[in-house]
Amino acid sequence: MLGVLRSTRAEHEGAVVPAPSVPEERRSLLSYGLAMVLLACLLLVLMLAGLMLGSVQVPAQTALGVIVNAVAGTEIVPATWRGVYETIIIETRVPRVILAAVVGATLAATGMTIQAIVRNPLAGPSILGVSSGAATGAVIVMRWGLISLGAFTLYFSAFAGALATLIIVFWVARSGGQMTPTRLVLAGIAMSSVLSALTSLLVLTSPDPQLAARVLFWTLGGFGSAQWKLLPLPIAALVIGLGLMLVQARRLNLLMAGDESAAALGLNINRFRQVMFVLTAALTGVMVAVSGVIGFVGLIVPHIVRFLVGADHRRALPAVALVGASFTVGADLVARTLISPLELPVGIVTALVGGPFFIWLLRRDAKTGERPA
Repeated sequence: MLGVLRSTRAEHEGAVVPAPSVPEERRSLLSYGLAMVLLACLLLVLMLAGLMLGSVQVPAQTALGVIVNAVAGTEIVPATWRGVYETIIIETRVPRVILAAVVGATLAATGMTIQAIVRNPLAGPSILGVSSGAATGAVIVMRWGLISLGAFTLYFSAFAGALATLIIVFWVARSGGQMTPTRLVLAGIAMSSVLSALTSLLVLTSPDPQLAARVLFWTLGGFGSAQWKLLPLPIAALVIGLGLMLVQARRLNLLMAGDESAAALGLNINRFRQVMFVLTAALTGVMVAVSGVIGFVGLIVPHIVRFLVGADHRRALPAVALVGASFTVGADLVARTLISPLELPVGIVTALVGGPFFIWLLRRDAKTGERPA
Protein backbone atom coordinates (compact mmCIF):
# COMPACT_ATOMS: atom_id res chain seq x y z
CA MET A 1 0.00 0.00 0.00
CA LEU A 2 2.81 2.44 0.83
CA GLY A 3 4.27 1.90 -2.59
CA VAL A 4 0.94 2.68 -4.22
CA LEU A 5 0.53 5.84 -2.16
CA ARG A 6 4.07 7.06 -2.85
CA SER A 7 3.55 6.46 -6.54
CA THR A 8 0.27 8.38 -6.54
CA ARG A 9 1.79 11.25 -4.58
CA ALA A 10 4.77 11.47 -6.91
CA GLU A 11 2.54 11.48 -9.98
CA HIS A 12 0.47 14.30 -8.52
CA GLU A 13 3.54 16.40 -7.67
CA GLY A 14 5.10 15.82 -11.06
CA ALA A 15 8.13 14.08 -9.61
CA VAL A 16 10.03 11.52 -11.56
CA VAL A 17 9.81 8.11 -9.94
CA PRO A 18 11.80 5.09 -10.97
CA ALA A 19 9.56 2.78 -12.97
CA PRO A 20 9.51 -0.84 -11.91
CA SER A 21 11.63 -3.07 -14.04
CA VAL A 22 9.86 -4.93 -16.80
CA PRO A 23 10.48 -8.40 -15.28
CA GLU A 24 9.13 -7.29 -11.89
CA GLU A 25 6.07 -5.67 -13.42
CA ARG A 26 5.48 -8.71 -15.59
CA ARG A 27 5.77 -11.06 -12.60
CA SER A 28 3.33 -8.91 -10.65
CA LEU A 29 0.79 -8.93 -13.48
CA LEU A 30 1.19 -12.67 -13.97
CA SER A 31 0.71 -13.42 -10.27
CA TYR A 32 -2.36 -11.17 -10.13
CA GLY A 33 -3.78 -12.69 -13.31
CA LEU A 34 -3.20 -16.20 -11.95
CA ALA A 35 -4.91 -15.28 -8.69
CA MET A 36 -7.94 -13.90 -10.57
CA VAL A 37 -8.18 -17.01 -12.74
CA LEU A 38 -8.06 -19.27 -9.67
CA LEU A 39 -10.68 -17.18 -7.89
CA ALA A 40 -12.94 -17.30 -10.96
CA CYS A 41 -12.53 -21.08 -11.17
CA LEU A 42 -13.40 -21.42 -7.49
CA LEU A 43 -16.58 -19.41 -8.04
CA LEU A 44 -17.58 -21.54 -11.03
CA VAL A 45 -17.02 -24.78 -9.07
CA LEU A 46 -19.15 -23.52 -6.18
CA MET A 47 -21.89 -22.35 -8.54
CA LEU A 48 -21.94 -25.79 -10.19
CA ALA A 49 -22.19 -27.37 -6.75
CA GLY A 50 -25.06 -25.01 -6.02
CA LEU A 51 -26.89 -26.37 -9.07
CA MET A 52 -26.25 -29.98 -8.08
CA LEU A 53 -26.88 -30.09 -4.34
CA GLY A 54 -30.02 -29.50 -2.34
CA SER A 55 -33.14 -31.39 -1.30
CA VAL A 56 -32.99 -33.05 -4.74
CA GLN A 57 -29.55 -34.23 -5.89
CA VAL A 58 -28.75 -33.58 -9.55
CA PRO A 59 -25.74 -35.28 -11.22
CA ALA A 60 -23.03 -32.92 -12.47
CA GLN A 61 -23.34 -34.03 -16.11
CA THR A 62 -27.10 -33.47 -15.98
CA ALA A 63 -26.71 -29.99 -14.51
CA LEU A 64 -24.12 -29.05 -17.14
CA GLY A 65 -26.25 -30.51 -19.93
CA VAL A 66 -29.32 -28.55 -18.87
CA ILE A 67 -27.30 -25.32 -18.72
CA VAL A 68 -25.68 -25.89 -22.12
CA ASN A 69 -29.02 -26.58 -23.79
CA ALA A 70 -30.64 -23.58 -22.10
CA VAL A 71 -27.84 -21.23 -23.20
CA ALA A 72 -27.75 -22.60 -26.75
CA GLY A 73 -31.53 -22.57 -27.10
CA THR A 74 -31.47 -25.99 -28.67
CA GLU A 75 -30.77 -29.57 -27.65
CA ILE A 76 -27.00 -29.82 -28.08
CA VAL A 77 -26.68 -32.36 -25.27
CA PRO A 78 -29.17 -35.28 -25.60
CA ALA A 79 -31.81 -34.82 -22.89
CA THR A 80 -31.68 -38.23 -21.22
CA TRP A 81 -32.66 -36.82 -17.82
CA ARG A 82 -36.05 -36.37 -16.24
CA GLY A 83 -37.91 -33.20 -17.12
CA VAL A 84 -38.21 -32.21 -13.47
CA TYR A 85 -34.45 -31.65 -13.37
CA GLU A 86 -34.74 -28.88 -15.94
CA THR A 87 -37.44 -27.16 -13.89
CA ILE A 88 -35.40 -27.42 -10.68
CA ILE A 89 -32.21 -26.08 -12.24
CA ILE A 90 -33.50 -23.39 -14.60
CA GLU A 91 -36.40 -22.03 -12.56
CA THR A 92 -35.07 -22.42 -9.03
CA ARG A 93 -31.36 -23.03 -8.63
CA VAL A 94 -29.85 -20.87 -11.37
CA PRO A 95 -31.61 -17.68 -10.17
CA ARG A 96 -30.69 -18.56 -6.59
CA VAL A 97 -27.02 -19.11 -7.35
CA ILE A 98 -26.83 -15.93 -9.43
CA LEU A 99 -28.52 -13.89 -6.68
CA ALA A 100 -26.18 -15.31 -4.04
CA ALA A 101 -23.13 -14.44 -6.15
CA VAL A 102 -24.36 -10.92 -6.91
CA VAL A 103 -25.22 -10.15 -3.28
CA GLY A 104 -21.89 -11.51 -2.03
CA ALA A 105 -19.87 -9.60 -4.62
CA THR A 106 -21.69 -6.35 -3.86
CA LEU A 107 -21.48 -6.62 -0.07
CA ALA A 108 -17.79 -7.53 -0.20
CA ALA A 109 -16.89 -4.61 -2.50
CA THR A 110 -19.01 -2.29 -0.38
CA GLY A 111 -17.27 -3.47 2.77
CA MET A 112 -13.82 -2.84 1.30
CA THR A 113 -14.87 0.66 0.25
CA ILE A 114 -16.33 1.50 3.66
CA GLN A 115 -13.19 0.29 5.41
CA ALA A 116 -11.20 2.66 3.20
CA ILE A 117 -13.37 5.75 3.65
CA VAL A 118 -13.58 5.38 7.46
CA ARG A 119 -10.03 3.97 7.67
CA ASN A 120 -11.25 1.25 10.03
CA PRO A 121 -10.54 -2.44 9.27
CA LEU A 122 -13.40 -3.50 11.55
CA ALA A 123 -16.08 -1.67 9.52
CA GLY A 124 -18.68 -3.27 7.27
CA PRO A 125 -21.79 -2.43 5.20
CA SER A 126 -24.00 -2.50 8.29
CA ILE A 127 -21.88 0.12 10.03
CA LEU A 128 -24.27 2.93 9.06
CA GLY A 129 -27.36 1.07 10.25
CA VAL A 130 -28.53 0.70 6.66
CA SER A 131 -29.17 -3.04 6.97
CA SER A 132 -31.30 -2.52 10.07
CA GLY A 133 -33.19 0.29 8.33
CA ALA A 134 -33.97 -1.91 5.35
CA ALA A 135 -35.18 -4.70 7.63
CA THR A 136 -37.43 -2.31 9.55
CA GLY A 137 -38.93 -0.95 6.33
CA ALA A 138 -39.81 -4.46 5.18
CA VAL A 139 -41.25 -5.42 8.55
CA ILE A 140 -43.53 -2.35 8.54
CA VAL A 141 -45.01 -3.48 5.22
CA MET A 142 -45.49 -7.05 6.45
CA ARG A 143 -46.89 -5.92 9.81
CA TRP A 144 -49.80 -4.00 8.26
CA GLY A 145 -50.25 -6.19 5.19
CA LEU A 146 -49.36 -3.49 2.67
CA ILE A 147 -47.90 -5.87 0.10
CA SER A 148 -50.24 -4.75 -2.69
CA LEU A 149 -47.73 -5.16 -5.51
CA GLY A 150 -46.32 -8.46 -4.35
CA ALA A 151 -42.62 -8.89 -3.66
CA PHE A 152 -41.69 -5.55 -5.25
CA THR A 153 -43.57 -3.70 -2.49
CA LEU A 154 -41.44 -5.46 0.10
CA TYR A 155 -38.24 -4.66 -1.75
CA PHE A 156 -39.19 -1.03 -2.29
CA SER A 157 -40.04 -0.57 1.39
CA ALA A 158 -36.72 -2.10 2.43
CA PHE A 159 -34.83 0.19 0.08
CA ALA A 160 -36.79 3.21 1.36
CA GLY A 161 -36.00 2.22 4.93
CA ALA A 162 -32.30 2.03 4.10
CA LEU A 163 -32.26 5.49 2.52
CA ALA A 164 -34.26 7.01 5.39
CA THR A 165 -31.79 5.54 7.86
CA LEU A 166 -28.89 6.99 5.87
CA ILE A 167 -30.42 10.47 5.99
CA ILE A 168 -30.94 10.28 9.76
CA VAL A 169 -27.42 8.99 10.37
CA PHE A 170 -25.96 11.80 8.27
CA TRP A 171 -28.04 14.37 10.17
CA VAL A 172 -26.95 13.00 13.55
CA ALA A 173 -23.28 12.71 12.55
CA ARG A 174 -23.02 16.18 11.04
CA SER A 175 -21.33 18.68 13.33
CA GLY A 176 -20.13 22.11 12.24
CA GLY A 177 -20.94 21.28 8.63
CA GLN A 178 -18.65 18.23 8.63
CA MET A 179 -18.94 14.52 9.30
CA THR A 180 -16.12 12.55 10.87
CA PRO A 181 -15.77 8.77 10.53
CA THR A 182 -16.06 8.33 14.30
CA ARG A 183 -19.35 10.21 14.52
CA LEU A 184 -20.73 8.27 11.55
CA VAL A 185 -19.84 4.94 13.13
CA LEU A 186 -21.38 5.89 16.47
CA ALA A 187 -24.52 7.25 14.80
CA GLY A 188 -24.85 4.06 12.76
CA ILE A 189 -24.51 1.83 15.84
CA ALA A 190 -27.11 3.89 17.70
CA MET A 191 -29.55 3.73 14.78
CA SER A 192 -29.07 -0.04 14.47
CA SER A 193 -29.98 -0.53 18.13
CA VAL A 194 -33.06 1.68 17.86
CA LEU A 195 -34.28 0.05 14.65
CA SER A 196 -33.72 -3.48 15.98
CA ALA A 197 -35.84 -2.63 19.01
CA LEU A 198 -38.53 -1.13 16.77
CA THR A 199 -38.57 -4.22 14.59
CA SER A 200 -38.99 -6.45 17.63
CA LEU A 201 -41.82 -4.25 18.90
CA LEU A 202 -43.65 -4.46 15.57
CA VAL A 203 -43.40 -8.24 15.57
CA LEU A 204 -44.48 -8.69 19.20
CA THR A 205 -47.54 -6.46 18.79
CA SER A 206 -48.68 -8.03 15.52
CA PRO A 207 -51.95 -9.99 15.55
CA ASP A 208 -50.53 -12.32 12.89
CA PRO A 209 -48.98 -15.34 14.66
CA GLN A 210 -47.00 -16.24 11.52
CA LEU A 211 -45.33 -12.85 11.17
CA ALA A 212 -42.55 -13.64 13.65
CA ALA A 213 -41.42 -16.67 11.65
CA ARG A 214 -41.46 -14.77 8.35
CA VAL A 215 -39.61 -11.79 9.79
CA LEU A 216 -37.04 -13.98 11.54
CA PHE A 217 -36.08 -15.75 8.33
CA TRP A 218 -36.08 -12.54 6.29
CA THR A 219 -33.95 -10.58 8.76
CA LEU A 220 -31.41 -13.42 8.90
CA GLY A 221 -31.06 -13.48 5.12
CA GLY A 222 -31.56 -16.05 2.42
CA PHE A 223 -31.91 -16.59 -1.31
CA GLY A 224 -34.92 -18.91 -1.36
CA SER A 225 -37.16 -16.26 -2.94
CA ALA A 226 -34.89 -15.72 -5.96
CA GLN A 227 -36.71 -15.39 -9.27
CA TRP A 228 -35.59 -14.42 -12.76
CA LYS A 229 -37.77 -11.29 -12.74
CA LEU A 230 -36.08 -10.03 -9.56
CA LEU A 231 -32.48 -10.38 -10.78
CA PRO A 232 -32.12 -7.25 -12.98
CA LEU A 233 -32.16 -4.83 -10.01
CA PRO A 234 -29.31 -6.37 -7.98
CA ILE A 235 -27.27 -7.14 -11.12
CA ALA A 236 -27.56 -3.54 -12.29
CA ALA A 237 -26.62 -2.33 -8.81
CA LEU A 238 -23.50 -4.51 -8.82
CA VAL A 239 -22.36 -3.43 -12.28
CA ILE A 240 -22.92 0.29 -11.66
CA GLY A 241 -21.65 0.25 -8.09
CA LEU A 242 -18.49 -1.73 -8.76
CA GLY A 243 -17.78 0.40 -11.82
CA LEU A 244 -18.02 3.61 -9.79
CA MET A 245 -15.79 2.15 -7.08
CA LEU A 246 -13.14 1.22 -9.64
CA VAL A 247 -13.27 4.74 -11.06
CA GLN A 248 -12.57 6.07 -7.55
CA ALA A 249 -9.93 3.44 -6.72
CA ARG A 250 -7.01 5.88 -6.78
CA ARG A 251 -8.83 8.24 -4.42
CA LEU A 252 -9.57 5.37 -2.08
CA ASN A 253 -5.85 4.58 -2.07
CA LEU A 254 -5.12 8.21 -1.18
CA LEU A 255 -7.62 8.20 1.67
CA MET A 256 -5.95 5.17 3.23
CA ALA A 257 -2.84 7.32 3.77
CA GLY A 258 -4.75 9.66 6.09
CA ASP A 259 -6.87 12.77 5.75
CA GLU A 260 -3.93 15.16 5.83
CA SER A 261 -2.04 13.39 3.06
CA ALA A 262 -5.15 13.03 0.92
CA ALA A 263 -6.06 16.70 1.36
CA ALA A 264 -2.51 17.73 0.50
CA LEU A 265 -2.87 15.86 -2.78
CA GLY A 266 -6.01 17.84 -3.66
CA LEU A 267 -8.76 15.45 -2.54
CA ASN A 268 -11.95 17.07 -1.21
CA ILE A 269 -12.27 14.63 1.67
CA ASN A 270 -15.68 15.56 3.03
CA ARG A 271 -17.37 15.62 -0.36
CA PHE A 272 -15.71 12.38 -1.43
CA ARG A 273 -16.78 10.62 1.78
CA GLN A 274 -20.35 11.82 1.42
CA VAL A 275 -20.59 10.56 -2.16
CA MET A 276 -19.08 7.19 -1.30
CA PHE A 277 -21.27 6.78 1.78
CA VAL A 278 -24.38 7.40 -0.34
CA LEU A 279 -23.15 4.88 -2.91
CA THR A 280 -22.35 2.17 -0.35
CA ALA A 281 -25.59 2.75 1.56
CA ALA A 282 -27.65 2.51 -1.63
CA LEU A 283 -25.91 -0.72 -2.66
CA THR A 284 -26.40 -2.21 0.80
CA GLY A 285 -30.06 -1.23 0.77
CA VAL A 286 -30.65 -2.92 -2.57
CA MET A 287 -28.94 -6.13 -1.46
CA VAL A 288 -30.80 -6.26 1.85
CA ALA A 289 -34.04 -5.64 -0.03
CA VAL A 290 -33.59 -8.71 -2.24
CA SER A 291 -31.92 -11.13 0.20
CA GLY A 292 -32.44 -9.94 3.76
CA VAL A 293 -29.69 -9.10 6.23
CA ILE A 294 -26.57 -11.18 5.57
CA GLY A 295 -23.84 -10.06 7.91
CA PHE A 296 -20.05 -10.25 8.04
CA VAL A 297 -19.51 -10.66 4.28
CA GLY A 298 -18.28 -7.09 3.93
CA LEU A 299 -16.16 -7.41 7.05
CA ILE A 300 -14.12 -10.58 6.56
CA VAL A 301 -13.78 -10.89 2.77
CA PRO A 302 -11.75 -7.65 2.30
CA HIS A 303 -9.15 -8.91 4.79
CA ILE A 304 -8.76 -12.16 2.86
CA VAL A 305 -8.39 -10.31 -0.44
CA ARG A 306 -5.78 -7.87 0.88
CA PHE A 307 -3.73 -10.88 1.97
CA LEU A 308 -4.05 -12.43 -1.49
CA VAL A 309 -3.57 -9.50 -3.89
CA GLY A 310 -2.58 -6.52 -1.74
CA ALA A 311 -4.36 -3.33 -0.71
CA ASP A 312 -4.34 -1.43 -4.01
CA HIS A 313 -8.05 -0.92 -4.69
CA ARG A 314 -7.49 -1.03 -8.45
CA ARG A 315 -6.65 -4.71 -8.08
CA ALA A 316 -8.41 -5.55 -4.83
CA LEU A 317 -11.93 -4.50 -5.83
CA PRO A 318 -12.32 -7.02 -8.72
CA ALA A 319 -10.79 -9.72 -6.54
CA VAL A 320 -13.01 -8.93 -3.55
CA ALA A 321 -16.08 -9.23 -5.78
CA LEU A 322 -15.05 -12.75 -6.82
CA VAL A 323 -14.23 -13.87 -3.28
CA GLY A 324 -17.42 -12.33 -1.90
CA ALA A 325 -19.49 -14.12 -4.52
CA SER A 326 -17.78 -17.43 -3.71
CA PHE A 327 -18.32 -16.87 0.01
CA THR A 328 -22.08 -16.33 -0.24
CA VAL A 329 -22.60 -19.09 -2.79
CA GLY A 330 -20.73 -21.44 -0.46
CA ALA A 331 -22.68 -20.22 2.57
CA ASP A 332 -25.96 -20.76 0.74
CA LEU A 333 -24.82 -24.24 -0.23
CA VAL A 334 -24.12 -25.07 3.43
CA ALA A 335 -27.47 -23.57 4.48
CA ARG A 336 -29.30 -25.76 1.97
CA THR A 337 -27.51 -29.05 2.66
CA LEU A 338 -26.60 -29.03 6.35
CA ILE A 339 -30.05 -30.06 7.59
CA SER A 340 -31.62 -30.97 4.20
CA PRO A 341 -34.49 -30.98 3.28
CA LEU A 342 -34.85 -28.03 5.67
CA GLU A 343 -32.87 -24.83 5.11
CA LEU A 344 -30.94 -22.60 7.46
CA PRO A 345 -30.98 -18.82 7.02
CA VAL A 346 -27.79 -17.87 5.20
CA GLY A 347 -27.14 -15.14 7.77
CA ILE A 348 -26.64 -17.81 10.44
CA VAL A 349 -23.91 -19.49 8.39
CA THR A 350 -22.08 -16.24 7.66
CA ALA A 351 -22.37 -15.20 11.31
CA LEU A 352 -20.90 -18.50 12.49
CA VAL A 353 -17.91 -17.88 10.22
CA GLY A 354 -17.67 -14.10 10.58
CA GLY A 355 -18.21 -13.88 14.34
CA PRO A 356 -15.05 -15.79 15.32
CA PHE A 357 -13.12 -13.96 12.60
CA PHE A 358 -14.23 -10.61 14.01
CA ILE A 359 -13.14 -11.69 17.51
CA TRP A 360 -9.76 -12.73 16.10
CA LEU A 361 -9.35 -9.30 14.49
CA LEU A 362 -10.10 -7.59 17.80
CA ARG A 363 -7.60 -9.78 19.65
CA ARG A 364 -4.97 -9.22 16.98
CA ASP A 365 -5.36 -5.45 17.25
CA ALA A 366 -5.18 -5.65 21.02
CA LYS A 367 -1.96 -7.71 20.97
CA THR A 368 -0.22 -5.54 18.38
CA GLY A 369 -1.42 -2.30 19.91
CA GLU A 370 -3.12 -1.20 16.68
CA ARG A 371 -5.85 1.38 16.87
CA PRO A 372 -8.30 1.63 13.98
CA ALA A 373 -8.49 5.15 12.62
